[in-house]
Amino acid sequence: MTVKVRFAPSPTGQLHVGNIRPALMNWLFAAQSGGVFMLRIDDTDVERSTAAFETGIFDDMKWLGLTHGETAKQSERFDRYGAVAEDLKARGLLYPCFETADELDRQRKIQRSQNKPPVYNRAALSLSDADRTALEAEGRQAHWRFKLSGDAVRWDDVIRGEQVIETASLSDPILIRGDGSYLYTLPSVVDDADFSISHIIRGEDHVTNSAAQIEIFRAIGASAPAMGHHPLLVGADGDKLSKRLGTLSIAGLRDEEGIEPMAILSLLAKIGTSDPVEIRRDLAQLTQEFSFGKIGRAPARFDPDELKTLNAKYLHETPYEDVAERLAAMNADGGAEFWNAIRGNIETLADAAHWYGVVYGDIAAVIADEDADYIRDAAAHLPEGALGAQSWSDWTAILKEKTGRKGRGLFLPLRLALTGAKHGPDMGAVLALMDRDRVVGRLN
Repeated sequence: MTVKVRFAPSPTGQLHVGNIRPALMNWLFAAQSGGVFMLRIDDTDVERSTAAFETGIFDDMKWLGLTHGETAKQSERFDRYGAVAEDLKARGLLYPCFETADELDRQRKIQRSQNKPPVYNRAALSLSDADRTALEAEGRQAHWRFKLSGDAVRWDDVIRGEQVIETASLSDPILIRGDGSYLYTLPSVVDDADFSISHIIRGEDHVTNSAAQIEIFRAIGASAPAMGHHPLLVGADGDKLSKRLGTLSIAGLRDEEGIEPMAILSLLAKIGTSDPVEIRRDLAQLTQEFSFGKIGRAPARFDPDELKTLNAKYLHETPYEDVAERLAAMNADGGAEFWNAIRGNIETLADAAHWYGVVYGDIAAVIADEDADYIRDAAAHLPEGALGAQSWSDWTAILKEKTGRKGRGLFLPLRLALTGAKHGPDMGAVLALMDRDRVVGRLN
């Protein structure tokens, strides 16, 4: 069997880490299996879907490296969904209902008060043609429900193992709203069947939906794909992350936080699995290590601080050739020697611009009153000629002998005077990069 999976975002907002985690699982599984990864735009909500959000989806996926082999748009397939819906209606599997939202809510409240499950009572199936005509005359618009069999639906979930859902305990799902628009379910099932999707990998909040969808696959004469349902993301504290996902958009992490794609992918690929959360250099390594068997049953904890740590680790190991073009675009390209000197002290690539300014620009030197004489003396003993790799150690050795200073008292005032910061890259490497006149100017 050829593996074919899909990622199906709606262009009603920006992609966020909650979207990308299942997208990544699907992509890795397809890559590992030599299969096909489809990007399907689920834009049946024509009022909320926008071209800008759709463009953003493609841009984010490209930036992450999650390339797709095929693509489709649901808004171009309404005729196909309509034909399937009419067939289901003709066979009595899709039936009209006229209850308002308030009436359905009251019905559920009564059922709960009677210790019954809040399942739709199928009252609409008892309506006569005259009843339906009268309701339509009142101005009510029918929504359409799929009639479940009431049988048990079973499947071997590739993540959760054997699953059994009694459809008698479920409400018949609404497939078409009163205004004629489609909910997610029917277009998704039709597309998965038409495009020969072999596996559906998604969050465990869809487990119950999957039972209903399996029955719809059967109703339209198709075999249901294999299914896998992974635990959802939670925050570092174990609380639900759903309310905060808007602040964790891929665009925001990229453009505002300066996070690298492989930091995002490494974290999302490893949290909630038996593998340690460590940075990976490329998708090929993540593909090699991917396995559904490694995914645990507990919710996966997403910690933004852990993401920042991985981002820094990635940059610390990144060779100059991989960032030269981006550094140049930031006007912060000091060459390989500069990059190798500062990369161990940055969390995002934007930090390189700060250190570029320290090394090659103008900064406010920090010199405490009690260190003023020491710094003036230090300027007088700066090694002659061009500064190089040995200059810092030679200089501080002279100052130690002349002043008797050592440790922080010897090194920290010099760092503050030359960089304006208490912490930073190795001063030997920094001094070797700096122009002698600039050094003297700061010391004075």
